[in-house]
Amino acid sequence: MKMFSTASKLIMTATLAVSTISVNAQDKFRVCADPLNPPYSTKEQTGYENKIAALFAEQLGQELEYTWLPERIGFIRNTLKAENDNGEGFKCDVVMGVPAGYDLTDTSKPYFHSTYVLLIAKGRGWDDIKDSPQLANLPLDRQEKLKIAMFDRGPGTEWLQKSGLLEQGVPYQSMTGDSEHNTAMQIEKDLRTKKIDMVILWGPMAAYVQSQAPKGSYITIPMQSSPGLKFDFSIAMGLRQGDNKRKQQLNELIDKNLDKIQAIIASYNIAVLPIPAETGKKDDD
Repeated sequence: MKMFSTASKLIMTATLAVSTISVNAQDKFRVCADPLNPPYSTKEQTGYENKIAALFAEQLGQELEYTWLPERIGFIRNTLKAENDNGEGFKCDVVMGVPAGYDLTDTSKPYFHSTYVLLIAKGRGWDDIKDSPQLANLPLDRQEKLKIAMFDRGPGTEWLQKSGLLEQGVPYQSMTGDSEHNTAMQIEKDLRTKKIDMVILWGPMAAYVQSQAPKGSYITIPMQSSPGLKFDFSIAMGLRQGDNKRKQQLNELIDKNLDKIQAIIASYNIAVLPIPAETGKKDDD
């Protein structure tokens, strides 16, 4: 009798496992993304976030489905937190890249850590610059020739202010509102046409700019964080608050595939730093 009971349980467990796999295979891995945001995501799915999403969907046996929307103000509200038109469920479930601990979403554990970079076009009189403090200590006649991109928000502009270089800044919006160029694309274009000679840009965006020019076209100087001015940040995946089962699933996928994820990111030549242990611990709680 005991043997029969055990066998029955094994059969039932196996049946349930097959059923669960079948259900999961019919589900979709639903991602909220910008269709024109290299190197993160594109509608052609050439961004590194696209590649990581494809990896996760494949491992889950799920179809990868995108909800596309330009990443502007209201992106989270109109994608991750927006209900379907029929009122059944939400439009998408995961944003593949948000700052760890992002206040508009819950977040997975971080899967990489990067820093802002000072990117300087070579051959324009700035090839002697070896670190960012040099810019603040240049003779006045050289400082006046600086053409450095300055965004409406972000640590780069704060650094320019503290370094007394605001007057040399060429203003840009963090969100372009341009249907044909995201910020990185606009910066690449303006560097190429000499509207600007340098920019302090987030690591992945700096990598994209470099990828559009012959190798060795830029001097790359990682910005160093200091008390009161942080340049390096951990990146995680965003999901709806309270979606704990999905959070656990994402954390398990990140743990299982961390080497593959980092290999994907490395293939885009993005400046990366070790993920701080305290950041990982905080986001696991």
